[in-house]
Amino acid sequence: MNTPIRLNTRDSIIEAAFVLFSRNPGASLSELAERAGVGRATLHRHFANRDDLVRTLALIAIEEMDAAADAASADAQSYSDALRQTLQALIPLGDRHGFLAREPLETDSDIAAEFKRLDRETNELVEAAKQEGLFDSGIPTAWITQVFDALLFAAWESIKLGESTNVQAVELAWQTLTLGLGATKK
Repeated sequence: MNTPIRLNTRDSIIEAAFVLFSRNPGASLSELAERAGVGRATLHRHFANRDDLVRTLALIAIEEMDAAADAASADAQSYSDALRQTLQALIPLGDRHGFLAREPLETDSDIAAEFKRLDRETNELVEAAKQEGLFDSGIPTAWITQVFDALLFAAWESIKLGESTNVQAVELAWQTLTLGLGATKK
């Protein structure tokens, strides 16, 4: 007999928040409580306010993205492959995490520290891929990392707007990252 897994109240609120805020980032906590199947008082027992909830969502998103990137790149044959596989793993998460890119999260010291760690790790990966010849050695690593992040966000938005599929967005982001936007010379 297959018994459905029931989430505890806190996890139900979190999952409902990811779904609701992904569709409507401006949704109210009342709407969230209704979606999660709890009362406002119950929601507030778990999260003092919207900022508290968004902070929790951001930390969960960072963990999920770390896990996806690590799993995707675990068997990579090169740093360049690891970078591509990381991009390929992160783009589908935009449906779940994309709304957080518009939240002012840098003011939270824990999240700011996580962003610094992620930036450092991405810089290290980009630098290693650069040493393999994937990128022009004259382009600053920090610039490439910022472009990587911007392309990730652009892919999330393109998928959200129905302009591309996950597969198309991965290919477009990778092509833009590695070849730029110029016309191919024949």
